[in-house]
Amino acid sequence: MKNKDYILVLQKILQLIEEGVHVVDAEGKTVIYNDAMSALESMESQDVMSRPLFEVFKHLDKEDSSLFRALKEQKSTPWQEQHYLNKDGKPITAVNRALPVVRDGEVIAAIEIARNVTQIQQMSDTILSLQNQQKASGEPQPKKVSRYSFSDLWGHNQRFVEVLNQAKSAAGNDASVFIYGETGTGKELLAQSIHYDSRRKTKPFLAQNCAALPAGLLEGLLFGTARGGFTGATDREGIFEQANGGTLLLDEINSMPYELQGKLLRVLQENYIRRVGGTRDIPVDVRIIATINEPVEDLLRDGRLRRDLYYRLNVISLRLPPLRDRKDDILLLAKQFIERYNYRLEKEIWSLSEDAEQKLLEYNYPGNVRELENIIMAAVSFAKEGHVLTAKHLNIGPRHEKSHKDYDFKEDGLELFLAKVEREIIEEALAVNGRNISRTAAYLKIKRQTLQHKMKKYEIQA
Repeated sequence: MKNKDYILVLQKILQLIEEGVHVVDAEGKTVIYNDAMSALESMESQDVMSRPLFEVFKHLDKEDSSLFRALKEQKSTPWQEQHYLNKDGKPITAVNRALPVVRDGEVIAAIEIARNVTQIQQMSDTILSLQNQQKASGEPQPKKVSRYSFSDLWGHNQRFVEVLNQAKSAAGNDASVFIYGETGTGKELLAQSIHYDSRRKTKPFLAQNCAALPAGLLEGLLFGTARGGFTGATDREGIFEQANGGTLLLDEINSMPYELQGKLLRVLQENYIRRVGGTRDIPVDVRIIATINEPVEDLLRDGRLRRDLYYRLNVISLRLPPLRDRKDDILLLAKQFIERYNYRLEKEIWSLSEDAEQKLLEYNYPGNVRELENIIMAAVSFAKEGHVLTAKHLNIGPRHEKSHKDYDFKEDGLELFLAKVEREIIEEALAVNGRNISRTAAYLKIKRQTLQHKMKKYEIQA
């Protein structure tokens, strides 16, 4: 292709991506401004192109402009939260970063990448505001949807019992706990059990999934914000303050941005937090339980988990075994789930047939205990008559019926072969995660919209 062809392809790509892209030349004039950025800032491209940055965005302070800093300071800016008003006066919250383009030692341009997180910020603000209002009014806090103790953790498998005994010992002190387990093994249940068997049981237990929010929002959610710290900021408690005296579960802590992991380490070492934009140190007394669902060796090697933070948290280490290594617990768990869903669904299932037991024991459960529970819930729900669950009631994942190894790419062709495999993986992931779209997308490490598009493409029902 010729240079102009490459430019045309690049322009098409820039208009398709969801992130906003804004590029200025060495003089600060806009040379690229894609549709996503136009929508984010409510600016027409023709009103921005070829014009100086601060002539167009008159309200923008140079110190607050990541583009300007990248251009003049000649260094990249980290991902950060930015608050400003667009042309229509609407407040916008974006997570962005900028980096200079250098040729022969000279900056020839600066690129800004931005993602609109206004709705997420508003949702976070609303939730925390309601919590604060409720505290201020003296109204009783709502009961937690789930509150687990060690009696809710079933199993007599030797490895599992050893982990439970270690966890019960951990409940007797305040040391940090680090839990490793695959998705669906019950890490949060174990964390709650430790909390509610400890001296902190009358204090809050709060959980935060570190993969659920961008870095800027996660920092504000953890540590709170101070009035005047940035445009529109209000005094707001973070979950560290809300969990004071209790326990904070940081789920998938390896998904926390590396820079924020360093700030968390400082909090754990010094036992105080400072709200985003604030200057006052606030003492906190919070026990941390952290979880990961990937081998820690991989996370440390790949730089996704700080070694110093890991060593600080890994005072008590618990490794939950996957269900495939607890075959002797499968029927016990299945019968407990039958009892649970008999009550919830007003059914009268008394037992499992021999062929049902055999089918349950043969399956490998990539989604672990959570997947087994979903299988039993569906079976009890759809059982129309009789008091016994048989093999035909058990809708066990696609691999039980047909593996991609059974497909013939020579017969189907590579494109159809890959489509069949992709459809199978999505079906299995949905089964593992109770057909929850958001959870399945996170499990597959793809965007929710991407998953929905693929489900529509393959005619997969949610």
